[in-house]
Amino acid sequence: VQLQASGGGLVQDGGSLRLSCAASGVTFSRSGVGWFRQTPGKEREFVANINWSGGNTAYADSVKGRFTISRDNAKNTVYLQMNSLKPDDTAVYYCAVNPNSYIAYDNPALYDYWGQGTQVTVSS
Repeated sequence: VQLQASGGGLVQDGGSLRLSCAASGVTFSRSGVGWFRQTPGKEREFVANINWSGGNTAYADSVKGRFTISRDNAKNTVYLQMNSLKPDDTAVYYCAVNPNSYIAYDNPALYDYWGQGTQVTVSS
C-alpha cells in the first residue's frame, strides 16, 4: 500500500491550498480515509475524515467551515481543500487509510497506512 500526499506549500494568511492523497495497492473505494497534521513537539492532530463513499465526513472544530474533504474513488484520491488558511494551520499534513473499514475515524491509531506528509506553511 502506498499513499502519496501532495499539494502543500507556502501561502499567505487567508490563502488557499488543495492537498491530494493518491492511493495504490489498496481497495480504496472501500476504505475510510483521514487527514491529520503535526507540528514539532506535538502529537498528530485530527483534521478531517471521509467514509468510503464520501457520504459522511467529519472535521476538527478548528477547521470546520474552512476545510472540505472529498474523494474521487475512480482516481483513488482524496482531497483536502483548505480555505481561509491561518498561521496556526502550519504543519505537516498526513493522509491515512484503513482498508479494513468502510467508515473513517478521528483516532490516528485506527489507521493502518500513512502517506509521507506534505508541508503546509501559512505566513502572517
